Amino acid sequence: MQDATVNVTVYRWAGAWGPFRVRIPCGECSLTKDVIEDTLASELADVPVRLSMRDWLSEWWRPLRAGGWHAPIVMVDGRVVSQGNALNRGVLTQAVVQAHARKSRLAGNHVYGKASCPHCHRACGYLKDAGLDYTYHDVVREPRALYAMLARVKPIVGAKTPITVPQIWIDGHYIGGADALSHLLDREVTPNFDRGQCSLSPGDGLNDGQYV
Repeated sequence: MQDATVNVTVYRWAGAWGPFRVRIPCGECSLTKDVIEDTLASELADVPVRLSMRDWLSEWWRPLRAGGWHAPIVMVDGRVVSQGNALNRGVLTQAVVQAHARKSRLAGNHVYGKASCPHCHRACGYLKDAGLDYTYHDVVREPRALYAMLARVKPIVGAKTPITVPQIWIDGHYIGGADALSHLLDREVTPNFDRGQCSLSPGDGLNDGQYV
């Protein structure tokens, strides 16, 4: 089973390089640490994160290989997301959510959409008519939903393909938009209410490529 833990590494202005030593981290480094800890305890409380604090002067060459040269340097799974200034918690949230989405797999039925989208309402109607429970994510009102949706869809459709809503998963398998869902549900689909989600399985055509 793939480890979905996201690694957050912070290189602070501290440590030693030859005779030069810094024992007290800079103010922005301390502020960055506080922002990270508070964000992990609130917005990202349900995401598995491994936080590592390191002294930049003692290990300056490590972040440099990824383009990090000005402490405080914040890296998420080896990628620099912020440096030189106190961290913006929105930047951290986006980077961690996207990293976790790339490492984890959705389970159950999900619709990513927005309130003003008629196709999103149509897709939800299809699922209700079929008696299928689902989780709805509003990508306008919920920033985390937008970050996760983009991280999951872009690798499937291509980085340069514009992403529209709705984006739909059934039993953890990517379906696509409302039209693809309608084609799928036009088949003989018998909801299994004992499961509480959906009676569809990979054998129902979800992996044959025609809905992606």
